[in-house]
Amino acid sequence: MLDEPPNEAEVRRIWEKKPALRAIYSDFHDRMTEALPDDGDWLAIGAGALCALEGLGARFHLDILDTAWIDEHGAHADRLPHEDGSLSGIAMLDVLQHPVEPGAFLTEAARVLRPGGRLVAIEPGITPLSWPVHRYLRGAPVEMSADPLHPTAGHHGPYDGNLAVPTLLFRREEHRIAFMDAVPDFAIRRRDWLGLMAYPLSGGFKEWGLMPEGLVAPLSRLEDRLMPWLGLWMAFRLLIVLEKRG
Repeated sequence: MLDEPPNEAEVRRIWEKKPALRAIYSDFHDRMTEALPDDGDWLAIGAGALCALEGLGARFHLDILDTAWIDEHGAHADRLPHEDGSLSGIAMLDVLQHPVEPGAFLTEAARVLRPGGRLVAIEPGITPLSWPVHRYLRGAPVEMSADPLHPTAGHHGPYDGNLAVPTLLFRREEHRIAFMDAVPDFAIRRRDWLGLMAYPLSGGFKEWGLMPEGLVAPLSRLEDRLMPWLGLWMAFRLLIVLEKRG
């Protein structure tokens, strides 16, 4: 079982209390905005009580949570309430580990995007360093032997899932090929490792934090320089960019 449903008021309090956390998500926003198309309507998925996609500029929001930040609460990400080809972009944060059938969800995402539209996602990345942190410190399921395109046993609720799904889909060759066969409307433009130590040291949405706000930007720049050598071994995140074929 993944983290329990967040208490909106508590998460908002921690968000307001931790400027370093807000700076980290601001960096996420910048990276996502840079990869999204310049015009048209965007859909943000995974906004919810986490406040994390606020300010991104999306016209629509979708999450399993019923909060003030959600325009289309109650919908499910594998049944998007949009017309074919009606969106230019989809921005997602920590979403791909949740759908019971990620392949079906990504097919649905491709349906609502116009040709040239992009899905941009920042998701958990599983590496030798991040795996024990997620598995033993968070108690989150990380099943690297799973088939990421098909249902996971015991995966029933909206907070169930497998943190390994994004890494399996986009960093394991056999699963990446299977994804391209299953969802041919998408071309993979980027699948980059992201984030070494800034987010773990921030404590995330926990009370504690070891990362001063002033160090977030320089540490992120240093991480970007080190990523070609250390990402495969130490990264905590993946930046994924999929483009709808014309």
